[in-house]
Amino acid sequence: MTDTTKPKHWIFTASCPSMLGTVDVVTRYMAEAGNYVDEIHSFDDRVSKRFFIRIEFQPIKDGFSEEKFNAEFAPRAAEFGMEWDLTKPDHRPRVAILVSKYDHCLNDLLYRYRTGQLNIEVPVIISNHPDLEHLAEWHGIPYHHLPISPETKPYQEAEIVKLLEQYDIELVVLARYMQVLSPWMCDQLNGKAINIHHSLLPGFKGARPYHQAWEKGVKMVGATAHYVNNDLDEGPIITQGIQTVDHAFYPEDLISKGQDVERVTLFNAIRYHIEKRVFLNGGRTIVFSS
Repeated sequence: MTDTTKPKHWIFTASCPSMLGTVDVVTRYMAEAGNYVDEIHSFDDRVSKRFFIRIEFQPIKDGFSEEKFNAEFAPRAAEFGMEWDLTKPDHRPRVAILVSKYDHCLNDLLYRYRTGQLNIEVPVIISNHPDLEHLAEWHGIPYHHLPISPETKPYQEAEIVKLLEQYDIELVVLARYMQVLSPWMCDQLNGKAINIHHSLLPGFKGARPYHQAWEKGVKMVGATAHYVNNDLDEGPIITQGIQTVDHAFYPEDLISKGQDVERVTLFNAIRYHIEKRVFLNGGRTIVFSS
């Protein structure tokens, strides 16, 4: 099901070295080509000395085509060393969801997918446990159970990569997939996989983090969604969420509240990614939130 309440736009994204005229070269071409700009965001990073821009637009002249746009804009972009991308209004990225036993993020994503809140296709769900197969079946999505052990980890990850190629996957979402990915797997998914995890201060790692947090009397729970890389839970951050709590929250209450934050934070991260609102800038991200 798709969302028909919002007009569909072409999305233009670009980045280049910082220099005078970067906004003008894009907006001037849009006007001359007859493309009406509905939304525009830009940012010039004075540290990395790079410029970033995102535009949603609608052609108001007949004869618009992606090929024509690229051919006409290329010589102007070349003067600025600009790299750009054009996304069609009807593009629905193919997303694979990896999950273990926790179902809160998977449930939320499948609901938003089914109701059109996420403009994606979900052709496959992959898990190291069989527990959530019924959810996939209810939604008519193939579910691949790939058990894992220390001995079978290389084989299991290789099988996941085969499935991603088989289903022509553009984005991988780790919806509480409770496995530490190998460096090889992280390299395979670099820049095209989003992970979600809790954010508790102080940082409580290991088993039963919410119970540890309760024992310390935490006053806030949160979640962080980030791109996967070889630094465990420390990839470039896309979105973060937070909720205040108090002494009346027992461990089970903290878990419930934390899961609520995880759901919304992961949804926003995926939405920003598929709407081309996220730019990688070294180890950081530029995020033009809506």
